[in-house]
Amino acid sequence: RKGKVVCLERKKKVLFLSFCGLMFSYPARHIVEVDGKRGLFRGLTPRLISSTLSTITRGSVKKAFPLEDMEHVSNKDDVKTSLRKVVKETSHEMMMQCVSRVVSHPLHVISMRCMVQFVGREVKYSGVFSAIGRIFKEEGILGFFVGLVPRILGDVIFLWCCNLLAHFINTYAVDDNVSGSAQWRVWGIAVSMLTYPFLLVGDLMAVNNCGLRAGLPPYAPAFTSWIHCWRYLSAQGQLFRGSSLLFRRAPMPAACFPID
Repeated sequence: RKGKVVCLERKKKVLFLSFCGLMFSYPARHIVEVDGKRGLFRGLTPRLISSTLSTITRGSVKKAFPLEDMEHVSNKDDVKTSLRKVVKETSHEMMMQCVSRVVSHPLHVISMRCMVQFVGREVKYSGVFSAIGRIFKEEGILGFFVGLVPRILGDVIFLWCCNLLAHFINTYAVDDNVSGSAQWRVWGIAVSMLTYPFLLVGDLMAVNNCGLRAGLPPYAPAFTSWIHCWRYLSAQGQLFRGSSLLFRRAPMPAACFPID
C-alpha cells in the first residue's frame, strides 16, 4: 500500500544485525579472553529493563492518546490525502517514541556505564539500584539523561526519513504488485547509517566524564555538550566508527586499552 508507515521495529532488526557482528568480532574475543563469556553480558540487566520500560511506555501512551479517527493509507487515496495520513501517523509514532525514550534512557545510561567498566577494570556500577543511587548522588537527576537529546534526534530523523521515503517511493517509483519486504530492509539500513552518528554521540555522552576511565582522558576528552562531542568526532573522522555490521575500525590510540 502507498505510504506504508515504517515503525522502529525495522531499526531494532538492523541493530540486532550489528550486535551479531560484534559478537564475532575481535573486541568480543578479547573480552572473552579477559573476562570469560560472562563479560559479553555486562549491562544486560539494565538493558533488558530499559527495553521493557520502553515497550510498556509505548503501549501506555498509545492507549492514552489513541488515534480513533485514523484512516490507514489506501491505494485509492490521492497523493495529498495519503501524504496527510502518513504525516499524521508518523507524528503519533514520534510522540510515542520520544516519551518511551525519555522513560527508558536512565537504564540505558546505566547499561552503557556497566559495559565500559571493562576498559578500566572498574566495579563502580555493579548493580541497577546501586548505580541509580550513585548517579543521583554524584550527578543529580540530570545524570540519568546525559546523551538523551542526540538519541531522540536520531530516533525522530530515522522515523520521518523512513516513512516519508517509503511513501514517496511507493507513490512514484514502485509498482503495487512488487513485494516491498526487501526494499524496507534496504531503506532501513540506509537510514540507520544516516542516523548512526546521533546514537554514537548519545552513547559516548552517557559515559563521558562520569568517573570511569573510558570516559576520561586519554581515552576521551571531557565534552561540555553533545554538540562538542559531535564536532570532535567529525574533526577526527570518527562519526561512523563502529557502524559496520561486520568490521570495526578505530584509530590505533582509541583501539588500544591497557589492562591493569
